[in-house]
Amino acid sequence: MSDSDDDVPQLSASTLAALQEFYAEEKFGLTRHGDAVDKFSVGAVEEDWRMSQFWYSEETAERLAEEVLLAAGEGGRIACLSAPSVYQKLKQRNAAASAVLLEFDQRFSIYGDEFIFYDYKNPLCLPEDVGPQSFDIVIADPPYLSQECLSKVALTVKFLTKGKVLLCTGAIMEEEAEKLLGVKICRFLPKHSHNLANEFRCYVNYQSALDS
Repeated sequence: MSDSDDDVPQLSASTLAALQEFYAEEKFGLTRHGDAVDKFSVGAVEEDWRMSQFWYSEETAERLAEEVLLAAGEGGRIACLSAPSVYQKLKQRNAAASAVLLEFDQRFSIYGDEFIFYDYKNPLCLPEDVGPQSFDIVIADPPYLSQECLSKVALTVKFLTKGKVLLCTGAIMEEEAEKLLGVKICRFLPKHSHNLANEFRCYVNYQSALDS
């Protein structure tokens, strides 16, 4: 047996690049659109129901993005807590406000510095550069319909926001939501890409167009 590597097949640079691109898309669950991957499209990162992920419909994501933009104001700061669909719509709009995404799912690290790892079980475990009351509005969509989850997410929300809160969660959480965050249910009925068994609602603690 020869020690030479001359007989070992070598991949061309173009083939290697194509393979690397394929594996990157597989790793992050990105959906291809033509020959390019739009990482900011709703559903670009596929739902993982094991992590209780249910993305909003295009219409709902657009409406909620519009709402938080109005609430934040030009040059404002928006925190999307477990609400990647809204963050993605904000990026697609090239919004006149900055936004960050707080998420447990590491696939969203494709968003670079605007991704903040977040585990609701450690609600105040945030990077040092994320200061208290540093966001004009926080939109939060807790992953689970439980008092335990909402109470911990509420701690994060109150730490982050200057005052305005938009909460998206089940109708069965209305009493807890008002008690923990002082929010009231809105008339607007949010929808998801896949129908959920539980009735889903939006709640705010400020005067909102979602209630018109």
